[in-house]
Order: sequence, then structure tokens, then C-alpha cells
Amino acid sequence: MYWKINSLSGIIKRLCPIARHLRRMAIELPPPNTKRWTVRRKAAVVEAVRIGMISLLEACLSYGLSVEEFLSWQRAVEQHGIHGLRVTRLQIYRDAEELRSAKNRSKQEAHYDGRQF
Repeated sequence: MYWKINSLSGIIKRLCPIARHLRRMAIELPPPNTKRWTVRRKAAVVEAVRIGMISLLEACLSYGLSVEEFLSWQRAVEQHGIHGLRVTRLQIYRDAEELRSAKNRSKQEAHYDGRQF
């Protein structure tokens, strides 16, 4: 039986330490020579670092990642779930965040100018 990585996290927190050990065995890391990064491969590496199966340094050295790249994957998972790791989604989320920031700035500027919405 296969579990989705993001649904498994909540379940394991409630289970005994033996189950946590079994979870570590369930994560299948991609090979170190990986060139094509799919959503599942990125998620597996992020999850392995999160649970302490490998360290951030080991992940970066093994897979030729920069710390910034790994942290961007981690942020994407935290903010948008596994689907945030899709390359096409990154641009959509980034554009949405910039649009939100621009709207907030214009509201603040309008507030300072005394204008009402």
C-alpha cells in the first residue's frame, strides 16, 4: 500500500516510534546522478531531510543542489503542498505573490494619501 507523502506526516506523528522508523524505510530517494527532477523526486528529498533521514548538506552534495534551490523546494511544499514543486506552478505562484504584494502596496499608498476604496 502506498501513502501520499503529505497525508502520511499527520498520521505518523500520532503513531509509535517504530512506525516512524518504518516511514524512513518507505521513502525511496532518487539516485544521486538524477538529472530530471520530477515532483515526486523533489518531494522525496525534501521529506527525507525533514524527517532527518539525510541532512541538508548530504542532500545538496549528493544531488548537486544549491542550498537556495533546496530551500525553494521546501518553501514550495510548505506553502502550496507537493503540487507547488511543479515547474509551471512555480511561475504561477510567483506571479500571484507579486500581484498580491503590488495590491497591498497600492492600498497602503492610497491609505497614506487619504483616499478611500
